[in-house]
Amino acid sequence: MNKGGLIYPELSYLLTGILFSAHNELGQYCREKQYGDLIEKKLKESKTNYKREITIGDSGNIIDFIIEGKILLELKAKKIVLRQDFDQVQRYLQETGLQLWLLVNFRSNYLKPIRIVKIETKNKEKYIKN
Repeated sequence: MNKGGLIYPELSYLLTGILFSAHNELGQYCREKQYGDLIEKKLKESKTNYKREITIGDSGNIIDFIIEGKILLELKAKKIVLRQDFDQVQRYLQETGLQLWLLVNFRSNYLKPIRIVKIETKNKEKYIKN
């Protein structure tokens, strides 16, 4: 965390650039897998460590990307992001113990990655249960 309170600002900036580049190249009407494939290519080109489509815990939940072991990246390609998407992200943050997630919906006209920070809670079971 830097002095301004942002978690992993340099890595977030790099990822945001990759996400905008993928959106500019593919447009807003591709599938999540197509965006994921292009993002993976760009991560390799930038020599950024990542893991793709990682199953977490016993729940069978799959995370799209874990970047540098620090940031979770969730890709969506749908009309709108719903409350359940935010709940999903928070459950994954609670389960992995990581602090930051970038949620991005490529179906939007203008890409706007959403930074979601892990909520510190005493009742973790609330977020881990499906």
